[in-house]
Amino acid sequence: MTTQQGTRQRRDERFDAGRTDRATFEVRSPGTGDVVGTYPVHTDDDVRDAVRRAREAAAWWADLGFAGRRERLDAFRGILARRIQQLGGIVAEETGKPHSDAVLEVALVLDHLAWAAKHAEKVLGRRRVRSGMLTAHLAGEVEYKPLGVVGVIGPWNFPVFTPLGSIVFALAAGNAVVFKPSEFSPGVGAWLVDAFAQVVPEQPVFQLVTGDGSTGAALCRSGVDKLAFTGSTATAKKVMATCAETLTPIVAECGGKDAMIVDEDADLDAAVDGAVWAGLMNAGQACIGTERVLVHERVHDAFLAKLTAKVSGLRAGADPEAKIGPITMPSQVEVIERHIADALERGGRIAAGGGERDGQVVQPHVLVDVPDDALANTEETFGPTLTVGKVRSMEEAVARANATSYGLGATVYGKRGREVARRLRSGMVSVNAVFAAAQLASVPFGGVGDSGFGRIHGPDGLREFTASQAVVRQRFKSALPLTSFERTAKMEETLGKVVAIVHGRK
Repeated sequence: MTTQQGTRQRRDERFDAGRTDRATFEVRSPGTGDVVGTYPVHTDDDVRDAVRRAREAAAWWADLGFAGRRERLDAFRGILARRIQQLGGIVAEETGKPHSDAVLEVALVLDHLAWAAKHAEKVLGRRRVRSGMLTAHLAGEVEYKPLGVVGVIGPWNFPVFTPLGSIVFALAAGNAVVFKPSEFSPGVGAWLVDAFAQVVPEQPVFQLVTGDGSTGAALCRSGVDKLAFTGSTATAKKVMATCAETLTPIVAECGGKDAMIVDEDADLDAAVDGAVWAGLMNAGQACIGTERVLVHERVHDAFLAKLTAKVSGLRAGADPEAKIGPITMPSQVEVIERHIADALERGGRIAAGGGERDGQVVQPHVLVDVPDDALANTEETFGPTLTVGKVRSMEEAVARANATSYGLGATVYGKRGREVARRLRSGMVSVNAVFAAAQLASVPFGGVGDSGFGRIHGPDGLREFTASQAVVRQRFKSALPLTSFERTAKMEETLGKVVAIVHGRK
């Protein structure tokens, strides 16, 4: 038994001390099929108990204030940084991604932890607001208060970066968190909760529940004050329906069908490198991964030649030398193969990559001549595939990129990148780089349409887990008591004159 497995086994024992009737589930490595952990399926009662404990812990955590919480969150960040290789090993083991990519995932989240802890007070703390001419006698203040307990349902594809984008921002805002990780990566969730408990041993501010969809549904019904969900659009609809039973608000970060646009004046080497990474890293299992590439006709052939050459040197596998790992969720393999087969049946062809799958290992595919209404261009593939299309202009590129029900992210390469970006229907756009919007901690992360709603990261991500409170006091008695039955005709005449001067001049 490895040290990581032993740690997780002890975690299970603490979950279920004295229990012999607990249902459990196994986690298997996508590459080898070996069992890497066994975890309990927590019931409705278990989840409610966790939320009850979190409710008590939330009051204590909120009372620490911004400075106290920042100190603890900075210490938590330090643990992640010092033990990055260990955490990366668990991520790689459970998801199948290469160890270097797993370590990179942990590294990229550290800036977000630092930003949330540092800026929470500035974004959420009490601030004065301006008065108008008719309200000069009033003084207003606004502050953002924690909701209480936030439930987080996390994904398996980025089991550290993505859920911590909700968890840490909710914690920085003063909430307690109950976290249900994916059943494919519960060991990562257990590690994170254990690490946080080392810097916050006093109260169960950050708790873990594990299980399948029934445990997630229990969290929706548990009385949390808000739920943050990351997953497919179809599952998000089920989560929303369940949360609606208790009028629990949610923030939903769902799938995407992200497009990359390459203009005629783009740096082709940079664009090709970005397309390969954004489309094929993590075996294409990224909600903000590029799945469609739209290239200006004047550089299309040159771009495609460079792209095929680069992809031809990549190989997917379960061995340490492979740059691309296996598909984490077994059922996703059928979806990927169906999309590729549909594209080929409808006139598309494989320009690079291809080959038979080996278990859950799917080789990268670059597909060309694929109709816009083919599955590979309309539905989220979530696999190592790229479709490449030719466009006559940026107007056509924008129209085709926007012709989707999704609207999560997009990428533009070219000197007009910022101009093109503003015309795209998506929550985030990266210009002359890939995944840039996700990396920058100070900007919001989220989508529109079938890609969900609400935001994590940045100031919007902090406010997402709070409720605003406005406090307005009267500084002096108004010469025009508008909210009184003592108002006279003379006062109303004066009011009319003031309104005409202030608002009627234009």
